Amino acid sequence: MQATHSTPSGAEIDVVAAVIWRDGRFLAARRPEGKPQAGYWEFPGGKVEPGESLERALARELDEELGIRPAEAAFWCEKRHAYPHLRVRLHFFHVYRFTGRLTPREGHELRWLTPGAADVPFLEADTQIVDLLAREPAR
Repeated sequence: MQATHSTPSGAEIDVVAAVIWRDGRFLAARRPEGKPQAGYWEFPGGKVEPGESLERALARELDEELGIRPAEAAFWCEKRHAYPHLRVRLHFFHVYRFTGRLTPREGHELRWLTPGAADVPFLEADTQIVDLLAREPAR
């Protein structure tokens, strides 16, 4: 699946996000100090580069952020969200298996959370996804 890209002048940015599973729990990353919206939790991922497929962007972002590569992943859903300064189109993937050693390479705090019991503040764009996971956790 190819992503579309646009300019910063109020345009929409494509972002991939991974719901990484282990033993019935999903991985959340806390945005480090110095980054926009520091302290909020999110799903690992990031911006899709021009001409990059969503799957390639997912693999690149997970390698850059966490030192892992998805071994079994499936597209799940798409969600649009408008922040005051940015509009994003998020492409969520379930990642059921990965290779590599999970290592927070960008200063993120990581936590495995149980669907329905995630008691940390997520980014506004991710809160609906956290609610969906509570109602319909992955296999």
